[in-house]
Amino acid sequence: MTAGFDLTLDCADAQLLAAFWRTALGYVDEPPPPPFATRAEWFAHFDLPEDESVDDGAWLCHPEGRGPRLSILKVPEPKVAKNRLHIDVRVPGHGSPDERWARIEAESARLVAAGGTVLERFDGHHVTMADPEGNEFCVGAGPA
Repeated sequence: MTAGFDLTLDCADAQLLAAFWRTALGYVDEPPPPPFATRAEWFAHFDLPEDESVDDGAWLCHPEGRGPRLSILKVPEPKVAKNRLHIDVRVPGHGSPDERWARIEAESARLVAAGGTVLERFDGHHVTMADPEGNEFCVGAGPA
């Protein structure tokens, strides 16, 4: 029996990171768990401090339910070190190494326009990037 898993990103601004990762992964907002109609309704049933808001978290998933869910949660402390776990964004498609590299560069440019930053290029292989809060991830070739 295998275990399912989610990935969780701690952050300062959950809505900013959710917008970036929706764009990067093509994910959508995960619906609230039954029987709740909205995330706000779900959030309200917890006995949480008044200074916490439903906007302090975001839950994203693949539109067809594939892959792990991504939970994005506001935390009080800032990011201070390199991630020990990071996301690899894989760009699909056939073609020559040059054609695959061109797709990786195009995807990196799209993610820069969405708020990401290029940290380092490994020509012909992958690009190391950071999301708007500095969480590292890589863009590389994926299966066709």
